[in-house]
Amino acid sequence: MHNLMILAEETANAATVVNEFEETLLRILVVIIMFGLGAGLTPKDFRLALRRPWGLVIGWFTQFIIMPLTVYLLIVSVLLPFSVGEGILFVALGALIMGSVPAGTTSNLFTYFSKGNLALSVTMTVNSTLWAFIMTPFALFIYSNLLGLDESLAVPFSELAIVILGLMVPVGLGMLLRKYSANVGAVIELIGSVVGLLFIPFLIIIWVPRNWQLLLTTEWPTYVVAIGMGLAGITVAYLLTRLIRLHPMNARTIALETGINNGPLAIAVIIAVYIDNPGLDQILLVPALYSLFIVLISAAVTLVFRRANLAAEQKIPSLL
Repeated sequence: MHNLMILAEETANAATVVNEFEETLLRILVVIIMFGLGAGLTPKDFRLALRRPWGLVIGWFTQFIIMPLTVYLLIVSVLLPFSVGEGILFVALGALIMGSVPAGTTSNLFTYFSKGNLALSVTMTVNSTLWAFIMTPFALFIYSNLLGLDESLAVPFSELAIVILGLMVPVGLGMLLRKYSANVGAVIELIGSVVGLLFIPFLIIIWVPRNWQLLLTTEWPTYVVAIGMGLAGITVAYLLTRLIRLHPMNARTIALETGINNGPLAIAVIIAVYIDNPGLDQILLVPALYSLFIVLISAAVTLVFRRANLAAEQKIPSLL
């Protein structure tokens, strides 16, 4: 049995978390997702958002202030004290990046099924994606310094900003397409949403079987952080929005937007920025695990939200 465990660890260490084929496929998926994200936003959405901006303001706060802070607290309270394996700071860096990227497009789907504010959800997703150019490097600067990461783990902020800015190009092109051709834009939006959903079976069918030894040998604190960041983000954001007496529909929306981050984007950014880093596989570990488990967490949360007394909520005026 002991020999089998040693063999499993050696196999896991020899494997790459994301191979060359998966890297290429992931880049294509991210471009299509971002293009579809832009195609889903119309000038009318912007006007409505600016008319009632509190949803975007609160969502921005929970996305880029609460979520990175939550992940940092998980790292210093669970990951670092209880992990014994080598390279744990690489894992911590991957967790920070996962917690600092914008909302993912699947949040729109779960918002719809949880009977949230879909218009607010879509606008928040695009808004956080545009803000990521500034806020993702900023959050990483703050928390990587608090963790005292050494030179091998240093975040190249200018390169990171350039990569994120490059990913904004398909978003802008999608918005232009929707402006000049609403029908084609709507089709592209649908394609982007479908591709975003395909990332999950991609993980289950391709990634999990190839990395099952890695999953077996990964330490439990890494799982706690990967699973806990989404669950904690949703919970904290929901409690905060209810505390300030937002409409439950908008509270559900902001909670899901906060906890469901863009896993494919995080993985694509890590690959682009840390492609030559010897700790690349460990940096990718939490984002890969997060992307796998966040769907299960979001589905469970959606079931809870759907059981709310929606009839009573209709009598509550929306303040956003």
